[in-house]
Amino acid sequence: MNIISLITDFGLTDNFVGAIKAAILKINPRAQIVDICHEVKPQDITQAAFLLRGAFRYFSPDSVHLAVVDPRVGSQRKKIIVRTKDYYFVAPDNGILGLALKDEPPIEVVDITNDKYFLKPASDTFHGRDIFAPVAAYISKGKNIREFGQRIKSIRELKLPEVRQAHGVLTGEVIYIDRFGNLISNIDKNMLYNFIGNKKIKIFIKNKTIDKLSRSYCAVSQLKPVALIDSFDYLEIAINGGSAKDSLGVDKGAKISIKIC
Repeated sequence: MNIISLITDFGLTDNFVGAIKAAILKINPRAQIVDICHEVKPQDITQAAFLLRGAFRYFSPDSVHLAVVDPRVGSQRKKIIVRTKDYYFVAPDNGILGLALKDEPPIEVVDITNDKYFLKPASDTFHGRDIFAPVAAYISKGKNIREFGQRIKSIRELKLPEVRQAHGVLTGEVIYIDRFGNLISNIDKNMLYNFIGNKKIKIFIKNKTIDKLSRSYCAVSQLKPVALIDSFDYLEIAINGGSAKDSLGVDKGAKISIKIC
């Protein structure tokens, strides 16, 4: 249980990430800390949830996943531990675990209230270091999660843009843009394949039309748009050798429509 993953919006310019790791290692010097991402857009809970969902399943069972994107730090929002069949998650109760828990349903949820396990004094503005990191470290050492507080029955859900289907058209939107400028939608593989079956389709985004799904970026000519199912099973729009974000002039929230021909 020594593996702890981290995902935050703290960036790498300041000392926040280093302080969190130090707090973990002080309690569990044998912890293996894996950075999923620290460049989440500040306070973007949806982006963090998307990145966490795409990564956690590749970790070994009993690993601990610490997610800290916490716009309401210091408020009355809960601090939670979630135990699933294979993993533990530690996070603010703000929806950040919503996507991961669709794949890995909760078995037990605890509201973190036992300050015996907090760093002292605990800052009102840095719960990542003073509360979440120590709790994750103790869990990685085998501490039963009921030691940290009382069981609760529900947590906050993550509200995502809906994918709509009407009149032979499936419509979603861009929910994440990676560092290559690829546009990842909220339309997942199963949803898409159930919609299109074996029929021909056209995919529309802004003023571009793509006539088919491809298997790779290089299935089209250089600097041409391509639609494919990405490595995390979402519909993605990319530019072979370029940035779809820049080439198409779109951002998060841009509509993507699929029409059966």
